[in-house]
Amino acid sequence: MRLLKTLRENMKEKDREIIRLLNERAQISVQIGKVKGQGGIDVYDPAQEAKVNRYLQELNSGPLPGEAVTSIFREIISASRSLQKPTTVAFFGAEASFTHQAARLNFGESSQYFPQPRIDRVFDEVEKGSVDWGVVPVENSLEGSVNITLDHLITTSLKIRAEIFLRISQCLISSAESMKDIKKIYSHPQPLAQCQIWLKTNLPNCILGETESTTAAVQMVRGKKNEAAIGSLLAAHIYRLNILAEGIEDNSSNTTRFLVIGRGENAATGNDKTSLIFATPHSPGSLHRALSSFARRRINLAKIESHPVKEKLWEYSFFVDIIGHITDKQVNSCLEELKGKTTFLKILGSYPKMEGIL
Repeated sequence: MRLLKTLRENMKEKDREIIRLLNERAQISVQIGKVKGQGGIDVYDPAQEAKVNRYLQELNSGPLPGEAVTSIFREIISASRSLQKPTTVAFFGAEASFTHQAARLNFGESSQYFPQPRIDRVFDEVEKGSVDWGVVPVENSLEGSVNITLDHLITTSLKIRAEIFLRISQCLISSAESMKDIKKIYSHPQPLAQCQIWLKTNLPNCILGETESTTAAVQMVRGKKNEAAIGSLLAAHIYRLNILAEGIEDNSSNTTRFLVIGRGENAATGNDKTSLIFATPHSPGSLHRALSSFARRRINLAKIESHPVKEKLWEYSFFVDIIGHITDKQVNSCLEELKGKTTFLKILGSYPKMEGIL
């Protein structure tokens, strides 16, 4: 017991030191905010935060895992940003949706979040300056691209400023204490489909009901001891319900990529991605000639996807993600050459390439 008391006293001393250092860091952050304000620089800088995270990973020698260091400093940085200026974020969907979860994992708890019923409303809110940033889904590993997001990227004046990869993990959520009490299960049709094998194996006699969203399902089952919802861990936390089972999705690789949209441009970090859209002449070999500009410079295409041109039947534009920043010499040279091989070219943004999945 004496040893335990000594260790706890040592811990208290470390805590005092951590609090002192956190407040010193916060004071420096306030000074940085003033300099940013004078220079018209955004409080949230995805490129700088990516560099900070990389630096922290280099400093970390354990026993804390890298993910824990990232999580801790996400909230430290979020709190520091709020001292400079509140960060406002619009996101698609309801509170506790997966887009909300992705936004919180990117911006932290100290930011202000505003749910939007449609993806176009997210773009609208950022474009008119009601909020600083927007978060929208752009593709899912099982379902493919979110076409509404792609359509708005073509026409918006905003840029892609960051990307977020979130593994979609579904939970069985209820006011009940045990699965044996559950008679009905509600959720959006997509999660119900994603969990059908688990449901047939573990709760084969339950009645399934569809709702407009996972959040609506969670709200519906509150206080009901024989009903459950399929939704996110965040939904269970926000609505203070029990988690009867975690990771009930049939495919554990289900991942959604989200985009952070906003004004301005990112500086290069040394580990970046650039997204663009282009259209080629409606003639044989035109796409091959366009892609040769990338191949000749050995620029890696992380993604290429055709997207129908709404105004022209059976004509397509191409969404492309490349590894590199628009200011990189080879990338810049490639895009200049590409202008002469395309009928339309738009740079959607250069941003830090996300490593790993949240």
